[in-house]
Amino acid sequence: MGSLARDEDLSGYHFSSLIHRRTMILGDISTGKTKLTARLLAEALRSMNPESITVIDIAPEKRVYKGQHIGGRIAEAVALPSGVRLLQPRKINAPRYSARDSEDLVRQVQENRASIDETLDLYLDKVTPVLFINDLSLYFQSGRFEKALEAMERAETFVGNAYHGETLEDDLGTGISMTERKVVETFAARADILIHL
Repeated sequence: MGSLARDEDLSGYHFSSLIHRRTMILGDISTGKTKLTARLLAEALRSMNPESITVIDIAPEKRVYKGQHIGGRIAEAVALPSGVRLLQPRKINAPRYSARDSEDLVRQVQENRASIDETLDLYLDKVTPVLFINDLSLYFQSGRFEKALEAMERAETFVGNAYHGETLEDDLGTGISMTERKVVETFAARADILIHL
């Protein structure tokens, strides 16, 4: 696994030091994963041609869960110029937040996987040198990571983030939370740099 940073070291992370590397940002809800990703993206936009950058935003709309904000799209945190390619799934669910029962939760996870697969295919059909992905954990709940891994490997520079914590453990007995955790850790092990918030 790549180098590991703790909160106090985060000010030392700048996009210029992540070029030609694969970076994963992990943390529980409300730890600043999207905020840090957005800051790095803003730095990339100042130093690179926007047309060389793709942003895949998988996050659901921001909502409150047990008094804390979850979700939130990257475009809410950084203004994206017209040259940046922004890809978003046609529909995204927040399964553990909105499912009525275990069957509904599994259905929502599978819907997410199909929608995110389509979005990743769009990137893989036209790869840009720089790729940012916000909220990969929703894809990892399905137990799949191969297309995301291919996207990470084909980009020259990759920055992604994913939920990795204990706040959202209740999965109505489906085992999806454990699946997500295992896949996040497997995927993060392929990164050059791991930042854990």
